[in-house]
Amino acid sequence: MERIDKAKSSTFYTVGLSYKKADAEMRGKFSLNDEAKDNLLEQAKRSGIESLIVISTCNRTEIYGFAQHPFELIQLLCDNSNGTVDDFRNVAYVYKNREAIDHLFRVGTGLDSQILGDFEIIAQIKAGFYLSKAKGLTTNYFERLVNAVIQASKRIKNETELSSGATSVSFASVQYIMDNVQDISNKNILLFGTGKIGRNTCENLVKHTQNDHITLINRTKEKALEVAGKFNLIVKDYADLQSEIRKADVLIVATGAQNPTVDKQLLSLNKPLVILDLSIPKNVNENVKELGNVELIHLDYLSQMTDITLERRRQFIPQAEEIIEEIMNEFIAWTKMRKFAPTIHALKSKLEQIKDGELDYHRKKYDGFDQEQAEIISMRIIQKITTQFANHLRHEDTVVDQSIEWIEKVFQLETNHNE
Repeated sequence: MERIDKAKSSTFYTVGLSYKKADAEMRGKFSLNDEAKDNLLEQAKRSGIESLIVISTCNRTEIYGFAQHPFELIQLLCDNSNGTVDDFRNVAYVYKNREAIDHLFRVGTGLDSQILGDFEIIAQIKAGFYLSKAKGLTTNYFERLVNAVIQASKRIKNETELSSGATSVSFASVQYIMDNVQDISNKNILLFGTGKIGRNTCENLVKHTQNDHITLINRTKEKALEVAGKFNLIVKDYADLQSEIRKADVLIVATGAQNPTVDKQLLSLNKPLVILDLSIPKNVNENVKELGNVELIHLDYLSQMTDITLERRRQFIPQAEEIIEEIMNEFIAWTKMRKFAPTIHALKSKLEQIKDGELDYHRKKYDGFDQEQAEIISMRIIQKITTQFANHLRHEDTVVDQSIEWIEKVFQLETNHNE
């Protein structure tokens, strides 16, 4: 009798790396673009992995999935990025079962973010799930888990002030500019790159700096025009980059290229310039710091901001953790019930078979046997017995797999645990 399939006998793992131990250069090695994610999922299907999701942001790259051994997931990551197994060993982490679930909750609710309370990551988790689902690489388990994380994220956002103030790298960059550049509303701000972070930064610049002469440049001018139209800003050609940098007081680079797009040779300055590099990998060459009038800030440094908003957010961590604990316990209870429900169903069927045989025997043996009354009493006894077993299996100290195996062995149950 094959009690469980390969997916069920596999272990749930989280493998990945984040800003906590991996610097921007190392995170860049392991970053996955859309094509790499697609290739990773296809490779996972070919290798027999039945369910996993992958996320890759500027601050982390992670895989959540079932595998016989975590190295299966680590290999997928290394095969589809520029990172090596040795690199991974030096900066990454592996969590399993309850720890892996707990980690996903903390990531999805902003507790593990570089800037506490950043809720943009939940959109990445949703996107990762939908991509895997489209490729047939998710299960009911994953759908329930992701929905639980989304529920926790919503409740924390609505019931606490963990998300008040700066909620993203894009806002933190604007906060830095406002704190460190005097008379910002009258300064020349140049935004190079209009991807997601660039767009978010642009929106925060307009909203918070009261600066009405922000200039946008993007390699594809149409994308810059689209963003500029929304905020009524200036757009220049990519060919004008060097001359526009010369005019700028603040340069924000959010280009998302694999190699630096700004270096010392591009700069020809006659006044101080503050450069914020919001890209992973780094898109501003470190050699710009050789110029005496340049200040370079990378997004890693933004995490060190200890402004009043971030300090205040920390007060709401315990409340957020209580919400996570409540929803995660509900999910764990569901997983245990899902695991033992087929066994309880089979046990009930077995006891009903025994009951039917006994009632049939007594009906034939005794005249005037009240079968209807005996049926009612027997079913009540069966219900109490199965409830007792179910309560045992629900208990937090119960080792469910061992108990299921024992019940099935004692009662000789043929149970189908496959989805």
